[in-house]
Amino acid sequence: MKYLVAYFSATGNTKSVAEKLSKAINADIYEIKPKQPYTENDLNWMDSNSRSTIESKDKNSRPEIENKLTNIDDYDTIFLGFPIWWYTAPRIINTFLESYDMKNKTIILFATSGGSSLNNTKDDLQKSCDKSTTIILGKVLNTHQDVDSIKRWFNSLKI
Repeated sequence: MKYLVAYFSATGNTKSVAEKLSKAINADIYEIKPKQPYTENDLNWMDSNSRSTIESKDKNSRPEIENKLTNIDDYDTIFLGFPIWWYTAPRIINTFLESYDMKNKTIILFATSGGSSLNNTKDDLQKSCDKSTTIILGKVLNTHQDVDSIKRWFNSLKI
């Protein structure tokens, strides 16, 4: 089975975890890059007028993606990573899911967060997928975890 680790990283934390996951499971890796990169001001969660706050509150917001993945059909299982924003995935993750045919694929979520969980994320993202898409609520994986601990998590999934 060929795996893909697809991720969005605003500050580098999710990128670090995605690279470790890719190495641990021998998966291809793809960075979801926003067409308009996020600035430090855009990411200020304490500012109700920051871009990330506005996008998070607007369930229809779909930030554009810069780079297109051309071989999505090569993968049955996609590990999808992102930072938790306002208790769910950033809207660019919805853009990613809606940009491709995800029928009959398995998507395993992983995230980085300073304290939030993945609780609402599965239901929020399922709305952007076909009913035949299986979304598995994965785990919050932070940068302190090494390749071996990530590999143990992967093995516990029994996929």
